[in-house]
Amino acid sequence: MASHRILSAALILSISCAQGHAGGGLTGGATEWTQILNNGELVHLVGQSSQQINNQITQISQLAEQIQNQLHIYQNMLQNTAQQPAHVWGEVQGDLNQLRSIVNQGQGIAFSMGNVDDVLKSRFQSYADFKTNLPSGSSFSSSYQTWSATNRDTISGTLKAANLTADQFGSEEATMSQLRSMSEGADGQMKALQVGHDIAAQEVAQMQKLRGLVSQQMTMMATWYQSEQSEKDLSQARREEFFKSAAPSISGGQEMRPRW
Repeated sequence: MASHRILSAALILSISCAQGHAGGGLTGGATEWTQILNNGELVHLVGQSSQQINNQITQISQLAEQIQNQLHIYQNMLQNTAQQPAHVWGEVQGDLNQLRSIVNQGQGIAFSMGNVDDVLKSRFQSYADFKTNLPSGSSFSSSYQTWSATNRDTISGTLKAANLTADQFGSEEATMSQLRSMSEGADGQMKALQVGHDIAAQEVAQMQKLRGLVSQQMTMMATWYQSEQSEKDLSQARREEFFKSAAPSISGGQEMRPRW
């Protein structure tokens, strides 16, 4: 039962963060999570969670591509009409709001995996030493921060080119408000469709980069754990060999007898 609770906590930390991350609120949860794990449990569960995260990245990529294709269809439809019908624009709003959501999910994954890197580094000296000895230092925490910043900047650039701001698409309420405003004319609708299409295409590319980062991180962690485990196995074998050694013989020595 305890191991089941640990696994659940690990999965909640690593996966659900993508749905609830809002700029760092999970740090405390990560600390509580690692406090109940030993080295082997921690690495094992992070490995399990990474597979779940890879699956989620794949789902995000596929969804972003689907939204991109759907928005392209809407663009073609709008070219032949003065304005999208209300029911069609309602579908557009749903797709664009979903796009905003999956962008946040990608940011959440990057935050979570960067946090895992920081936690392991602070928790296990051997992990920090292993990373330091690598040619590049392999600072995945900073790599994820760079990815997040690049992703945000790319989206901001796309919005800015359309005379929009990130704040206008920063939350569900702001997104829906802006889309309602843009729905009043064909020009506004076309602008929203083009922005959404471009952002969806960018997210497909960014998710590929994020998947690469996660794979590199997990490969490095597996190599570290294998080297640490090999060293522990060798130490254990030496201890066992030492205690198996026969005690030195004391036969042939002078017999000690009490003298009265």
